[in-house]
Amino acid sequence: MCEDNQTEVTVFLLLGFHGLYKYKILLFIIFLLSYIVVLNGNLVLIVLVSTSDNLKIPMFIFLKHLAVADVLITTTIMPMMLDIILRDVKEVYVTSCILQLYLFFIFECVQCFLIVIMSYDRYLAICNPMRYNSIMVPHVCLKMIVGSWFLVFILTSEIIVVWQWHFCGLNYIDHFVCDFAPIVELSSSDTSILLLFDFAITFLVVFVPFFLIIITYIIISITILNISSNSGRKKAFSTCSSHLATVCAYYGTLITVYMAPSDESAINTNKFRSLLYIVVTPMMNPIIYSLRNHEIRRTLQKMIVNIQIQLKTK
Repeated sequence: MCEDNQTEVTVFLLLGFHGLYKYKILLFIIFLLSYIVVLNGNLVLIVLVSTSDNLKIPMFIFLKHLAVADVLITTTIMPMMLDIILRDVKEVYVTSCILQLYLFFIFECVQCFLIVIMSYDRYLAICNPMRYNSIMVPHVCLKMIVGSWFLVFILTSEIIVVWQWHFCGLNYIDHFVCDFAPIVELSSSDTSILLLFDFAITFLVVFVPFFLIIITYIIISITILNISSNSGRKKAFSTCSSHLATVCAYYGTLITVYMAPSDESAINTNKFRSLLYIVVTPMMNPIIYSLRNHEIRRTLQKMIVNIQIQLKTK
């Protein structure tokens, strides 16, 4: 509870990119265009996989749900961020701020699990191809996806504790997003237990999948090196190169944002680093798979041709 001389905070002030006000129109245009690219790229990927029979294979099904998570992550953050850029400062109810934090945490964790499932899919395709079709059947893929969401909801349920926190005194967050660290700093409640839970969940959701992916790719690399022909090795590597690029982009972003030392004197630099996992990574996934996979390119070309034919016939 707040002390007698303190008032319970019900609204947070998000300061956004303060100090860059004179560039706000430029920032707004850049981030709006980035948001449009993220939405269009991932939605096209979702539509392609959902409507094309030749793309209804496990890897692309997982990719579709990864694109869904990308859209949800970006949409959770970007509209509010664009509003903050135009307003300079934005008032956000504490409950809305916590809800944004909770949703972002859920979608980010789901991405971790989907990426590790995709690595298992590549492991079976390269290291155990004879059993691939019998193991990665549609209902098993669906169970993996639903299980990922269910497990994330269970693991992140501890965030509900934040709704019971009290906030007194200071109410400004020097960021464009309701991040976990500044909310903890503003809370006047005991946050020690939640911080311990947060560390445990981060280990289970981020580091354990990362280690599993590393082990998987070590086994995949050994299998590929044992292939006798160069053409066989190239073909095997090409089947997992897109996913490997996604892994590097995703975990490279997390390492850059969370492992790099935070410079308190360069707050805006830290904010722009946060944009890596909010904008850059969701933008890269459709590009990676479109450039690396001929099936997606061919299906996209067919869709464009069909749209052109339909427009001409009208």
